[in-house]
Amino acid sequence: MASTTDRTRLARAVDWELSLCFRINHAFSQQLTQRLFVFISRLGDGVFWYNLIIALPFIYGISALAVCLRMGFVSLTGLAIYKLIKSFTSRERPYRKHGAIKLGTHPLDHYSFPSGHTLHAVGFTATAMVSYPELGWLLVPFSALVAMSRVVLGLHYPTDVLAGASIGAGLAYLSTVLF
Repeated sequence: MASTTDRTRLARAVDWELSLCFRINHAFSQQLTQRLFVFISRLGDGVFWYNLIIALPFIYGISALAVCLRMGFVSLTGLAIYKLIKSFTSRERPYRKHGAIKLGTHPLDHYSFPSGHTLHAVGFTATAMVSYPELGWLLVPFSALVAMSRVVLGLHYPTDVLAGASIGAGLAYLSTVLF
C-alpha cells in the first residue's frame, strides 16, 4: 500500500505533467502551427503508414513484402495492446483535466494512455528502418512530429507518448525476431 508521502509525490508528478502539457499546448497555439500539427496527426491516423506499406514493394521489390507483413504484425498487435491498456487505465486526456488546454482536433477515442499514434509511428519506423535504414531521413522526423502533435493538440501527456513509443519499439523488435 502506498504511503502518504508516495501519494503526495505522485500527485506532484501528475500536476507537473499537466502543467507541462498546458505550456506545450500554449507554446504552439498559433493557428498556422495548430493546423500543421492537425495535418501531421491526421497523416499519423494511418494514411501515411498505409501508403508506406503499399509503396515499399514498388520501391524495393517483392522482398519488401516481408517488411510489410512485419508492419502488419506491429499494427494489429499494437492496436490490441493499446486498447487493452486504455480499458484498464482510463486516463482522461489533458484537455479534459485542464480547462485551459485547447483541444486541437477531436480524439479517436476517449482515453489517453498510451498514445496509439506514437506506438504505431515508432513501431512502423523502426520496423521499416531495420531493412531500409535509408528511409530514416523521412520516417524519424515524421514519427517525432506525430508524437509531438499528440501533446501539442492537447490529446496526450508526455508519459502517454513515451509509453506508446516504448511499446512500438518493443513490437518492432519482436516482429524482427519472430519473422
